[in-house]
Amino acid sequence: MNWLIAPNAFKGTLEADQAAAILAEVLAARRPDDQTDCCPIADGGDGTCFLLSQQLGLEKVEAWVCGPLGRPQPGFFGFEQATRTAYLDVSTVSGIKGLKEYEKDPRTSSTYGTGELIRLALAKGAEHLVLGLGGSATVDMGTGILQALGLQFLDKNGRELIPFAPGFLEKIAHIQLPVPLPHLHVTCLCDVSNTFFGPEGAIPVFGPQKGLTESGQVSFLEAAQKVFALMQKKSKSPLRDRACFGAAGGIALGLWAFFSVDLKQGARYFFEKTDVENRVREADVVLTGEGRFDAQSAQGKGSYELLQLAKKYGKKCWLITSGEAGAEAGFDEILRLPDLDFSSSGLSVQAESNLRETLQNQLSKSFGQ
Repeated sequence: MNWLIAPNAFKGTLEADQAAAILAEVLAARRPDDQTDCCPIADGGDGTCFLLSQQLGLEKVEAWVCGPLGRPQPGFFGFEQATRTAYLDVSTVSGIKGLKEYEKDPRTSSTYGTGELIRLALAKGAEHLVLGLGGSATVDMGTGILQALGLQFLDKNGRELIPFAPGFLEKIAHIQLPVPLPHLHVTCLCDVSNTFFGPEGAIPVFGPQKGLTESGQVSFLEAAQKVFALMQKKSKSPLRDRACFGAAGGIALGLWAFFSVDLKQGARYFFEKTDVENRVREADVVLTGEGRFDAQSAQGKGSYELLQLAKKYGKKCWLITSGEAGAEAGFDEILRLPDLDFSSSGLSVQAESNLRETLQNQLSKSFGQ
């Protein structure tokens, strides 16, 4: 029997490549005569370009840059010399994952460090950037990236604003462009389709997750609307809000105003690059999973998109997840993970143990092993 082992990240516990290695180990021990193909997947969320860089065998370029609050931290991107393409996740240095609860604050956090990595990629000869938008700590409309690439954001007195200063977005009164702008084409990989503005936009939907209080949303929205109007005046092409601009706090919106940008559904882009469709065709069972499959998962998340390919070729598809959702999606088997205590110091060890035991139990049920 041939298995395609293709889990997404189990957010907060196990990365996709860790989960894939654990599942492969269990299958090797329980079904040694079976063949396994490991392909940890991502859908535009945090770690997408990291996994792409691994699977495509890209050069890893490392540098110390600014984190989301301005502290120095190590960053990296994958570089493909033949196509002059850099692969970079916003979450690498502008992510929310490393912040303590009290540190989350979109009025201060910035994507400037991501811009520093992009600047390094440009110096290396990059002409194309593939940018994974998931997992950001920011709602800065990409102003941090733009500032690192040479744009100046000025206050009402014409003084340049310093990144990571509280209320950065609210203080922007003028935008000054460098001459010339860097030559760069950007492909943004999205795992959500929200617009930036509106009731399902970045501020009301994702702002609270990033530390924006309900009382602070009104003033933040007013500031964002002013900055959007300034970007519209400076943009060389018509700029309007659109689907996916809400991802990662409006990064694609800011980049769209000044650069050539494509918006791509992350899972499909990832599958094309890693030949997932052919790998599904070769498998008998597709084994996927994510931390919690929910209603949003059916809006383009990796596990759901993988299920559609499995159905296309008549393959069985198993989902490992927590929670109660997923049954209506059409998976052949749903392997339920037990709940975790996220305050536990041994969280990752318990998560690994749960993943092993859950697959072992399902193999016993399905094959009597």
